[in-house]
Amino acid sequence: MNDHATKNSALIIATLMSFLSPFLISAVNIALPAIQKEFSVNAVLLSWVATSYILAAAVTLLPAGKIADIYGRKKIYVWGVLLFTGSTFISAFVQSVHMLIFFRVIQGIGGAMVSTTGMAIITSVFPLKERGKAIGINVAAVYLGLSSGPFIGGLLTQHLGWRSIFIVSTPLGLVSVLLVFLFLKGEWADAKGETFDMRGSFIYCISLVVLMHGISNLPDTIAVGSVILGFLGFVCFVWNEIKIENPIFEVRLFKNNRVFTFSCLAALINYAATFAVTFLLSLYLQYIKGFSPQTAGLILMAQPIMQALFSPFAGRLSDRIEPGIIASFGMGLTVLGLFALIFIGYDSTPAFIAGILILLGLGFALFSSPNMNAIMSSVEKQYYGIAAGSVATMRTVGMTISMAIATLIFASNLGKAEITPHVHPEFIKSVRLSFIVFTVLCLAGVYFSAARGKLWLKKK
Repeated sequence: MNDHATKNSALIIATLMSFLSPFLISAVNIALPAIQKEFSVNAVLLSWVATSYILAAAVTLLPAGKIADIYGRKKIYVWGVLLFTGSTFISAFVQSVHMLIFFRVIQGIGGAMVSTTGMAIITSVFPLKERGKAIGINVAAVYLGLSSGPFIGGLLTQHLGWRSIFIVSTPLGLVSVLLVFLFLKGEWADAKGETFDMRGSFIYCISLVVLMHGISNLPDTIAVGSVILGFLGFVCFVWNEIKIENPIFEVRLFKNNRVFTFSCLAALINYAATFAVTFLLSLYLQYIKGFSPQTAGLILMAQPIMQALFSPFAGRLSDRIEPGIIASFGMGLTVLGLFALIFIGYDSTPAFIAGILILLGLGFALFSSPNMNAIMSSVEKQYYGIAAGSVATMRTVGMTISMAIATLIFASNLGKAEITPHVHPEFIKSVRLSFIVFTVLCLAGVYFSAARGKLWLKKK
């Protein structure tokens, strides 16, 4: 297979799964009220249906990226798709919310294996001058999944039940595996022969789980201890990575590469400030405005449709203009959108919500593709898996933090009460407070995005 065919095959295959994973995330978000109704769970436990996937993915991304660099990115990709697809199918038949959360964890592990290897494969086969365009198309698929998820998920939930979301997603995973075997030739293992850092992986996974569990359960006393223990674990992880010859994560990338470091921090903050927006607005539109899942999904589509439309354009633009400039402007637009959501209330119109989502979608599009291009283009090829794993880790940890912030605020204002008309005032207060926190966070992200330095100067 020639280089052109290889590039096209890699892009199509990676893009298919880049669509499916976020599709499930957003589709399940819109189905949360239906899941709550069937299993009669409180808002905090309900949030773990979304959070469990993200946390499992965050734990897996970095080890999966390194294993893929050593043993082959295509191989890990295939195993990831199989794990993701199998757990997706089983999730349709669970009999309790705890079983659903368990299989969402398995799904997150498979999704992480796919996410980190897919982006690394694209970076491996596309040269620097074409990389932004390819990444833009891949990111557009992510947002296409996010945009179609609320509508299709709402439609399925309303007419066939929430379990149908998992059933209809299964064939896409099987198609992806088939395409890999038929069309994706070759293998990419630029760190072949290196040893895998088992001790570092263990410290990393345990530290991240303890940290995220602590953040999600604040302000309990035990949760504070978990957060401190998690941070201490990461100190031990960094110390271990500096000492060994073949670390799971090349700490020196952060120490000696300002573009990489600040781009990763900008990604972390961006997702921490924005991921829970869909979760919060999904609940708001259904509980406060009384919309059906289908109608709520239609309104929520405004944001990811803008992302899908403008991500390829932003990616191509970052091949010609300094990516940091475009990304910083995009994050600035995101700040404006989050600030406007602080004023959401009982009388907020669907047009008001949709208008803000359009602004947020444009901001996300202008940030994500150029920022990813900056990260992947700032490292050497033997670190592609680590870099892809790093940015995906920043994304998933950011998502977890975002959900943890929303969960913490819900727990503080609502306790363990189910969301009923009796607690709607506390619910509105929680939503507004969440958007205040997210606006402040995103302002900090603008700084890191603008201060990262220039990628093109680094490449000269």
